[in-house]
Amino acid sequence: QLQASGGGLVQAGGSLRLSCAASGVIYSNDVMGWFRQTPGKEREFVASIAWRSGRRNYADSVKGRFTISRDNAENTVYLQMNSLKPEDTAVYYCAVSKKPYGGTWDPNDYDYWGQGTQVTVSS
Repeated sequence: QLQASGGGLVQAGGSLRLSCAASGVIYSNDVMGWFRQTPGKEREFVASIAWRSGRRNYADSVKGRFTISRDNAENTVYLQMNSLKPEDTAVYYCAVSKKPYGGTWDPNDYDYWGQGTQVTVSS
């Protein structure tokens, strides 16, 4: 089970940190990801991190502004979001991929999803 938190309302240029606590077993080969979705649009990849190696991937739209990290002891993944823009407004979801080849940008690679947390950036 994944529990996302940390969303809220922030002005453009501000920051938020999202958390995703994973209950149950996270294996070393798993990949944790963050996605976002706005009404009428498909779920969009934001960032991912490999649980064992810590290797990170980011969508071009968030590179240099967002940072994904993990706390292995707490089974928690974070998304630090800085320099937020109105176009970052969305429901943010965390997810875990247990695919042998690792998670990618494709939501179909991910096996379990959190409930989502709303991020609203005002201009």
